[in-house]
Amino acid sequence: MTVFPLKFRPSSDGALLFADDAGGYFKGDNAFLERYACDGLNPGDMRFLNENGHSFEEIDDLAYTGFAYRWANRLYAPTELDYVILVPTLRCNLACGYCQVSRVNEQTPGFDWNESTLDAVLAFLDNLPTNRLKVEFQGGEPLLKLDMLQRVRDFCRNRFAQTEFVVCTNLQTVSDEAWAFLSERDTFISTSLDANAQTHERQRTVTPERTNQFLGNLRRAVDGFGVGKVSALPTLDIRNLPEPTSVIESFLSFGLRSIYLRPVNYQGFARKRFAAKDTTAAWNAYHSTFIDALIEHNWTAAEPAEEYYFVHCLRRVLRSGHNGHVDLRNPNILGHSYLVVDYDGTFYPTDEARMVSRVGQFDLSMGNVQTGLNRTAVDALNDEASNNFHPDCVHCPYQAYCGVDLVDDLSRYGRIDVPKHLTDFCQRHTHIFDKVFELIYSTDPKAQKSLALWAGMPEYEPALAKVHQ
Repeated sequence: MTVFPLKFRPSSDGALLFADDAGGYFKGDNAFLERYACDGLNPGDMRFLNENGHSFEEIDDLAYTGFAYRWANRLYAPTELDYVILVPTLRCNLACGYCQVSRVNEQTPGFDWNESTLDAVLAFLDNLPTNRLKVEFQGGEPLLKLDMLQRVRDFCRNRFAQTEFVVCTNLQTVSDEAWAFLSERDTFISTSLDANAQTHERQRTVTPERTNQFLGNLRRAVDGFGVGKVSALPTLDIRNLPEPTSVIESFLSFGLRSIYLRPVNYQGFARKRFAAKDTTAAWNAYHSTFIDALIEHNWTAAEPAEEYYFVHCLRRVLRSGHNGHVDLRNPNILGHSYLVVDYDGTFYPTDEARMVSRVGQFDLSMGNVQTGLNRTAVDALNDEASNNFHPDCVHCPYQAYCGVDLVDDLSRYGRIDVPKHLTDFCQRHTHIFDKVFELIYSTDPKAQKSLALWAGMPEYEPALAKVHQ
């Protein structure tokens, strides 16, 4: 019998977490580790490993085939290009100090699509081979170019069999025409609610009048369109973090039960104004406290809440196929299944790549809608877009659930060969997966209830917490 390679990591309870390349996991002790490392596995070890899919007899037996199938399902295979982020303007009617997108003031000319750019964008979309398309409008404030949003949507509805549109808007000033545009069944709103009214005012709206204007528009959107069509994301300053309970209560007051916590991004204007580069430990501590606050809330709440990214990571541990979040795919192939078209028609592989280029670090552009795609630069990056054979990842038990973010590494460190354990990406995700397994193996009924809710199970399943004695 051959045992698939196992990686291990100490747990806070004194046990060791073991995992194989396909994401199968269990807890064991140091005695098992010594037997495994010294080729001294006993019959009980072999029986446990065989029953749980960690070993095989022959290279072509069902156990080996099943393992290979599970391993392959952990990988993300780039699909046809069916998701585009369109930036019709960089102009914005707010001046948030932490803005990552290097926006310009609302009255500044020269930062919008012109007719020629719009025509080229539509021609590019028309040549896509897909029959379904998701379009995300970003800015600046995209509602400042509502006419072009309308023309893009009309075109896509006629061209593609299935469409979805997301407008990333600050919801600060919304005209009657914009409300009508947003009310359509296939159109969704993504906005920012920075923790609570006080934090939002300090970071974004500045005055009570503008704060109330935004909160009124958010209320109108949720009440008029339903929570299924509105998402709100908080951006938090690590130097001045709000109490987790105040964030939870603020979101639930609007009926929003999914909260995607984000620290100020080390991009764009935020790169200059916020010390957000080396604050990983502080963020991890806050994130853990926030998850604990959610668990406490969910114990008695009629309407449970979640932290979106933590739940995404939890589900990646428990089963394969959760690749919807583009920042945590493996391989994380840039510029193929989705891309960005900037205000001047320039292609970028990601929104973050757009920012890296804007501040002059690296040119990660991929051509222009007028002249066509050129993936030469990003395909050179794509040679390193997998963690499967990375020397700093092959011994990590979280490898099967994790991914890579080369653009973030470029932004923070100016290179992609920094040892992974020293990067913000690795440290944040190691913390998240530590917390995931802390909950999986917790005997606290409060933690078990939230785990089941977030995993989509009717109740906690003890079989998730496999242990080899």
